[in-house]
Parts: sequence; structure tokens; C-alpha cells
Amino acid sequence: MTAGLLRDLADRLARPVGESERKRARLHLLDWLACVASARNMPAGTLARAVSGHAWEQSAYLGNPLEMDDVHRTALLHPGPVVWPAAMGVPGAALVTRLDAAVRGYEAMIAVGMALDEHHYAHWHATTTAGVFGAAAAAASLLGLSAQQTADALANAGSVSGGLWHMRHGDNATKQWHIFHALRTGRDAALHAAHGVTGPHGLLEGPQGLFAAMTRTPGALGGGADGWLIHQVSFKPFAACRHAHPAIDAALQLRAGDTLQAPFTVETYADALAFCDRPDPASEQEAKFSLQHAVAVVADGRDARPEDFTPDAIEALRELRAQVSVTEDAEFTAHYPAHFGARVNGHAVADTLGDPERPVGPQEIGGKMAMLAEWGGLDTAEADRAQALALEGDDAAALDTMLAEWLA
Repeated sequence: MTAGLLRDLADRLARPVGESERKRARLHLLDWLACVASARNMPAGTLARAVSGHAWEQSAYLGNPLEMDDVHRTALLHPGPVVWPAAMGVPGAALVTRLDAAVRGYEAMIAVGMALDEHHYAHWHATTTAGVFGAAAAAASLLGLSAQQTADALANAGSVSGGLWHMRHGDNATKQWHIFHALRTGRDAALHAAHGVTGPHGLLEGPQGLFAAMTRTPGALGGGADGWLIHQVSFKPFAACRHAHPAIDAALQLRAGDTLQAPFTVETYADALAFCDRPDPASEQEAKFSLQHAVAVVADGRDARPEDFTPDAIEALRELRAQVSVTEDAEFTAHYPAHFGARVNGHAVADTLGDPERPVGPQEIGGKMAMLAEWGGLDTAEADRAQALALEGDDAAALDTMLAEWLA
């Protein structure tokens, strides 16, 4: 069997995971649990319970409905919703084993995502197309597969990768289906590799491979031998599409100085407009993808929490939204996606709260956990329980029990 990029990636994944990465993974675990808690009583929660009787599998539907899942900027994808259900889904595995699996899942998913180009992102939902690699890597780690077997799993998962962006043009649950598909595909590929099913290790770069089919100018795989890519992932403090976060952040800074006044002008990068130029959102999902609504939320004295994107909020903020204009700024576009920037009424942010340049820590993620647990109908004690188990504990079975109770 010839060597290929996926075998190189599998060799990288075989490195020992350090305590720094495990500590970082715990923070992402808590962040993801907060997202799951928030969505448990949403339609996605009902769907999850109907589709599966296993809590970790159900959770694949619950990591992204509120648009607060973690994000890697240059890969333009959300690792947490895919990787954590894969990394945590083997009963009996020790927590340290699951944390290591998550670190490897983040690595594989982001590495592939960073090689995808603008053409890919214009048509394909990278959280799914690269997500199958993350789920396969996490599952392969849990199963103790060799580098050869891990490359087989990555290759076969990638051979059926997909996920078209067309679902953005309507109010639907396709994003949740994409995550579930990525989880199941990657996990099943690892299970098959464990039983000897081989795969094409040149699947990425081959003449009829993923790059040839889905990109025009692919780059190199992200990351390298030194360090782990999980340290580059951003957290999302606001309940909206990540492309709206820079405008929210800039507006909040203006409001803190009592200088946020109508009319509101937003200048930002081209992709933010492609995804979030939506002056008249008609649903909660559309409001989360509306720069106009996001700025109106802040101007109304709100903090971009989940309740600020509901139908009631959409109606209440109609007049403020009408005072928001949005345009592209070539400088922000030139620095994207390494930096997600925006300018509101002349006040600019180059990097947003939650990015590695403006990091948040256990206190902020713990606060997010408390907020989203309340939104999901859980009491404060459950938020404290999740924080203790994720950040300080070593009892994986207790995490299993907690999630099962949340989703019962």
C-alpha cells in the first residue's frame, strides 16, 4: 500500500498527548456540554431522542443548534460538536483516554480543514467534510488502533465525505444531520478498520481524491510535528453565527463607553456578509445569521444571549435593525480567515473575545455553562456538576450518567 497524506497524519496522531492538551481539552469539553445543555429541550433534542437511545450519540444533534460551538478560524469549522460525541462514546473508557481521543480528533479535523480552500467553503459545510476525519481519529484513538489502521479509518471516512451548504437557504435541521452523519461515518470507519478493512491513504491528494473533487487550490495539511491544534480553537461567547461575533464585540465595546448610537454602520469581511447580511430575519435561525439583528441586540442593551434571537426578540428589534447598514471592508477581508474583524460606527476589533489572542478561561466558560444550563431548563447545581466533572474530575462514568440524565 502506497504512503499518502493520511498516513502522515496518522503518524502525527500517534504522538503522546501532553497534560497541557488534556487541560485544554477539558475546557472544550465543558464548553461543549454547555451547548448540549442549552439544546436539550429544543426540537433538536426531540429529534435526537427519537433517532437514538444512546446519550452520547444523541448529543451529536445538540452541540450546534444555538450557534455557540467552538470554532477554528482558518479551517472554518466547528470541531466540538463532531469530536466530543465520538471521543466520549465508548462506555468504560477512562476519562484520560477520552480526552486524548478528543485532542487527536481536533487535530485531524482541523488539519484537513486547513487544507481546504475558498471554493470548498463556498459550497461545502467544512464541519462535515472535515468532520468525518475528526470522528474517525477520535474513534481510532479510543479503539487503540495502529497508525496504519488509523490511516485506513481516515481514508474510508473521507471517501464518503460531504455536506452541502444549500441548507443555509432555508429553515431546516440539516446542520444537525450533518453532525450526526460525520460522527457515525467516522466512528464506523474506525470500527471497520479495527476488523481489517483497509483504505486508500492517498485519498486526499489522489487524482480522483477529495482535493480534486472538492477544491481548486488546496493547501497543506494544518499543524505539524510540534504542538497540537486544539490550542488554536476559539470559544464563542455569543449565541449567534461566528461571523456576527466581531460586530457584536465591537458594538458591546461602544456600548460600554456609552457611545453606541444610531444609525449603525457595520464594516466587515466578505464571508460575514455572505452568511449574515440578513436585514429581515424571519426565524430564530435567521436571526442568528443576521448582522443587522446582532447589532440591534446590543443597541437594545442585551448581551447576545439565546433569548435575544427568539421570535419575540425579532419582532421587538425590528426598528433598530432597520437602522443598521452593512458593507464589506477590503482590509478585513484581506486578513480573514486568520482574523475575524469588524468595525461598528468607526470602532474596530481585529480579533474577537474567545479567540486565542483574546482568550477566555474556566471562569468565562463556567459562566457560559451556567447561562446555557438555565436556558436548557437545568438548575444551577447541574451547571456546577458539569464544571466539576469536566474540569477537575476523572470519573468518565459520572459524565456518562450526567448526560443520560440530561437527555432522558
